[in-house]
Amino acid sequence: MEQGRVFLAIVLSLVIFVAWDFFFVDREAIQQQKQQQPVEQEEVKAPAPPQSALAVPTSEPAKSTPVDQDKQLQQGITEAARTITVETPLYIAKLSEQGGNITSFTLKDYRESVEADAPKKQLISEKNPLGTIRLNLAGKSEAGKEAAIYTTNAIPDKITVTEKDQTITFSRKSPDGIIIEKTYSFSPDTYLIDFDVILKNEGTHPVAEQPALSLVKYDDAEDKGYGFTGPSGYINGKLEQIKKKKIAEHNEFLGNIGWIAVQDRYFITAIVPQIQENYTMRLSEEDSGLIHNQLVAPSTTINPAAQQKFEYQLFFGPKSLKLLRQFDNNLHKAIYFGWFDILAKPCLWVMNFIYDHILANYGIAIILLTLLTKLILWPLGQKSYKSMAEMKKIQPLMTEIREKNKHDKKKMNAEVMALYKAYKVNPMGGCLPMVVQIPVFLALYRMLYGAIELRHAPFFGWINDLSAPDRLFDFGFSIPFMQPPYGIPVLTLVMGATMFLQQKLQPAMGDPTQAKLMMMMPIFFTFIFINFPSGLVLYWLVNNVFSIAQQHLTHGKKK
Repeated sequence: MEQGRVFLAIVLSLVIFVAWDFFFVDREAIQQQKQQQPVEQEEVKAPAPPQSALAVPTSEPAKSTPVDQDKQLQQGITEAARTITVETPLYIAKLSEQGGNITSFTLKDYRESVEADAPKKQLISEKNPLGTIRLNLAGKSEAGKEAAIYTTNAIPDKITVTEKDQTITFSRKSPDGIIIEKTYSFSPDTYLIDFDVILKNEGTHPVAEQPALSLVKYDDAEDKGYGFTGPSGYINGKLEQIKKKKIAEHNEFLGNIGWIAVQDRYFITAIVPQIQENYTMRLSEEDSGLIHNQLVAPSTTINPAAQQKFEYQLFFGPKSLKLLRQFDNNLHKAIYFGWFDILAKPCLWVMNFIYDHILANYGIAIILLTLLTKLILWPLGQKSYKSMAEMKKIQPLMTEIREKNKHDKKKMNAEVMALYKAYKVNPMGGCLPMVVQIPVFLALYRMLYGAIELRHAPFFGWINDLSAPDRLFDFGFSIPFMQPPYGIPVLTLVMGATMFLQQKLQPAMGDPTQAKLMMMMPIFFTFIFINFPSGLVLYWLVNNVFSIAQQHLTHGKKK
């Protein structure tokens, strides 16, 4: 009979899920998406523009001497732009003669998803075909020509960087006789890339110019989440983070700029000027979803037969605090965990220390970090649980007082306060651990959500990514209020059960309404934790278990 009820419950649950999927999923939106797919494919198959167009991506070789490309455009004899591939032990970069830009940057040590056969992480979207590190000059001779055709001194189409640095230079000549050179220097053992811009005046008149370098990133809606993503900069010794919706009203910053960047949850691209001057950071957004973060150098006058060199460093890589702190460019300031950053970063250091020196499993590191946090807060917990035990003892007396004076609130409150005083009980003492734990929880939440160390980090069994919600099985259909994949959030359900047990151990509330609200808390927390990273759920679960154990120890000693 009992097995039949269980089976019936499972069947009814499946019926509910199927019914929800059938009746409430937006079929019209899905159908529209399917109808749009052929259009996208037709756009991909559209005929290529003629060779006289500004950009013709191909791999055919071109001459490597700087020429007046604008004159070529007018004559309709522009050669095809080559793509040069640079491979190091850390990444694979592709650079195009169209603009001399980086059009692809693949990180070898990271994947797009947790699957073992997933493609390597790509930092530049296909929806950004012109790439990033675009150069424009604020002077009227070169304005709006960041996609002009350059030539390169690289003879082969692929360069491998293994033992020593390799340098590639892209060059072009403007109608006013300005030769523009973009030089990249790649190293085998770092994500930093040395980058120089040289302007040579071969004209007959002085020219005033302002090199403007742009980081360009496609705003990927799938990459949203709690935490900052978007353009940022380190200006006048202060981190500036500009949300997408604020770009229109906060689009220009002037001052001593240490670096500019465009970042997402785990990765960052940045430009670091080697000389700290009064640069300008300008932000803009295209209708296509491309976000521009531009670093504009101070205006400089270049006399005939003279040249001016602007030196930078580029960074394309992970937002790893341990990695970024190795550099002396303040780029580690880009990692910011919010109001409780001062707590989150030490927690991150401890977690990494445990992983590096005790056991190479970040799930175990989170458990040990939770235990360490609990030990630090142990005295406060002891005081609180003792207060809760005293409250539990006088609970019958409080119930009697409330019942006797239920029509006289003033007298009831006076007698309750006298009871507290007689038994030396602090009614707020039991709240202390929760109040102290709130900033620790928020710090750990921001840290565990944003720490790249947990990205695709396995724990055990079905928990193969501590940065993602835990799911046992994949039902293959959507579940209300649950983010994909859609499965059983086992860790979250166990966490909810421990919260319920912990709630039962606490003294009952005198007010029946408050008591009901408190008993609803485990359900509420379980609901909101369903889509939290499993690493954070693991922390909360282990913290509950340690709290229950401490309550038992405290109550046992009290008896």
